[in-house]
Amino acid sequence: MQPPQPHRPAMPAPQRRDAVVVTVFMAALLVLPLVLGPSRYMLSVLMNCAGLSLVAFGVWITFSIGRINICQAGFALIGGYAMAILLSRWGVNFWLALPLAALVAGIAGGLIGAFILKLKGIYFAMLTICLTEAIRLAFLNGGDFTQGSHGITGLPQPFAGDSALPMYYLAVGLLALGLLVTWRVHYSRLGRIFRAMRLNEDLAESFGTHVWRYRVLAFSIACGLGGLGGAYFAVFTQSVYPQSFTVEHSIYYMLFCFLGGLEFVSGALLGAFALTILFELLSQFQQFQTLIYGVLMIVVILLLPNGLMSIGMRNEGNKP
Repeated sequence: MQPPQPHRPAMPAPQRRDAVVVTVFMAALLVLPLVLGPSRYMLSVLMNCAGLSLVAFGVWITFSIGRINICQAGFALIGGYAMAILLSRWGVNFWLALPLAALVAGIAGGLIGAFILKLKGIYFAMLTICLTEAIRLAFLNGGDFTQGSHGITGLPQPFAGDSALPMYYLAVGLLALGLLVTWRVHYSRLGRIFRAMRLNEDLAESFGTHVWRYRVLAFSIACGLGGLGGAYFAVFTQSVYPQSFTVEHSIYYMLFCFLGGLEFVSGALLGAFALTILFELLSQFQQFQTLIYGVLMIVVILLLPNGLMSIGMRNEGNKP
C-alpha cells in the first residue's frame, strides 16, 4: 500500500498569471529574431526594452517594502561607470566586470539605504530625487577619473564581428536573471516579510521581524539590479555619461511598474516593453510625441488603475 502523498497547494491565481506571462514573454523573445529575421532596428528596440525592464525590477522590489524609489537611475549610473572603469581602465574581463558592477551598485545602495530608509512616504520619495541628482553631479565633477561631461567612451563589447544577435541574447539572458531574482524575492518567505512590512511595519516588528535589516536588504537588491542594468547599457551603447541616467529616467522606471501592475513580478516587464515600443511608434509624430504619450498614459491609468496585468482579473476571480 502506497503511503499518502503530501498535498501540494495549488499555485495562487496571481502567481499563476505571472508565470504564464513570464513564460510566454521569454519564449517570444527567444524566437522573435529567428521568425522575423535579425533586423538591427528591431533587435535594438528589444534590447533597450530588456535593459529598461532590468532596471525597473529594482523599483518594483523597493515598492514591495512600501517605499517609492525615484533614485534607481542614480544606481544605474553607478553600475554603468563601474563597468566602464573596470573595462577601460583596469582591463577586467567583461564576464567578471558585469557582476562586479552590479555588486558595487548593490553595496552603495545598502550603505546609503542604511541612512535614508528610515524615512517614509513623500519624504523618502523627495530624498531619492535629490540622491539621483547628487550621484549625477558627483560623476559630472569627478575630474579625470570620470571624464566629466565627456563621459567614458569606446567601451569594448564582449563579442567580435557582427555582435547584434549575440548582444541581443545577452540582453535576454540578463533579463531572465533579473526576473529570476525578482521572482525568488517575491514568491518566497523573504517576499512575504517584505509585503508584511509594506502593510504595517510596526506589526511586522512586533512579530520579531528586524524591519531595518530587511529594508536595507531590499534596497540593496534593488540597487544591484539597477547597477546591472546600467552596466549592460554602458556596454550596449559603448559609453556612459552623467546624462545617461537622470531623474527623468527614474520616473519612467516607476511608470513602467505602475502601468504593468504593482502586484505582479511581470508588471515591470510588461510596462517597460509596452511603453518603450509605444514611444518608438510615436517617434514619427515628433512634434506631438510627448503629448500623445502623456494622454495615452492618463487614459490607461484611469481605465486600468491596477495595471495591464489586471486585465480580465475580475472574470478570473469569478471562476470556481
